[in-house]
Amino acid sequence: MSIVTYSDARKNFKQILDQVHDDKEAVIISRKNNENAVLLSEEEYNRLMETIYLMRSPQNSVRLLESIEQLEQKKLTERTLIDE
Repeated sequence: MSIVTYSDARKNFKQILDQVHDDKEAVIISRKNNENAVLLSEEEYNRLMETIYLMRSPQNSVRLLESIEQLEQKKLTERTLIDE
């Protein structure tokens, strides 16, 4: 994640927008008095909102975290699709 000043962000706005979009990484825009802002691509913003939505439910959160742990430990079960 990179940090740019408000002045630099204004001067190089298109370049920063391209960077945020292409690199899929947020940019912090620093301002006086620590009134900073974060610039995200729409795709990254939507991913973040989806994650927040999915993790809002405690049960869903536990299931997702358990699934991630199983994946990391390679405890996978292969299944076939059912033809209907």
